Amino acid sequence: MTSVLLVVSAASKWTLKDGSAHPTGFWAGEFIHPHQVFTQAGYDITIATPGGVTPTVDEASLSLPMNNNDESAIQNQRDYLAGLADALASPARLEDVDPDRFDAVYVSGGHGPMEDLADNPTIGAIYAALTPNPHKVVAAVCHGVGALLPAKKADGSWIFAGRRLTGFTDEEETALGFGDKAPWLLESRLREAGALFDGGPAFAPQVVVDGNLVTGQNPASAQPSAEAVVQLLTARTA
Repeated sequence: MTSVLLVVSAASKWTLKDGSAHPTGFWAGEFIHPHQVFTQAGYDITIATPGGVTPTVDEASLSLPMNNNDESAIQNQRDYLAGLADALASPARLEDVDPDRFDAVYVSGGHGPMEDLADNPTIGAIYAALTPNPHKVVAAVCHGVGALLPAKKADGSWIFAGRRLTGFTDEEETALGFGDKAPWLLESRLREAGALFDGGPAFAPQVVVDGNLVTGQNPASAQPSAEAVVQLLTARTA
């Protein structure tokens, strides 16, 4: 059975430029949609967080403004998360994960990854272990793309330098009101690291596939980016 490591931030706050703590966590849809896609594909899914800490859903992701004022959509997401309550309450410890066990790794988003995954050597090592194998798929969505940053080659260089990818753009961060509050901006940091950043229109679906690397730009990109992962894994076994 195809095995996917679905990584979720364990952070419940994001430390802003002024040192204040902004409540955050994982973005509901950026976890739910990939989980649904991988479940429908029949994959064995392992949910993991740094330290095996129970993740916190960002309540902003379940607010009316972030769901087109659709209360039913919010309730559907809450119901889905409730159905996974046990799995989310006791996720695997990211530090105990054996990368060789997995065919793919997918890091979900929300501002949480900016706090505990973008400088996390463990997720960096997992990406570094899987990326050189063309039969494996490495993926992330939105702020989860920040988890690519700590992935290093043996010589210390960034493993994704020169690769095409996307993630939450500076324009989108500014539109949310964090452009001047964030300690650093994801798009800018990825560009500085050497990524060939390919941003699409703000808040519209944008998925970039470069070899075995799949990235999604924002919440609207969660489902299609997960579907792209399935397509690559399916082609691998065809």
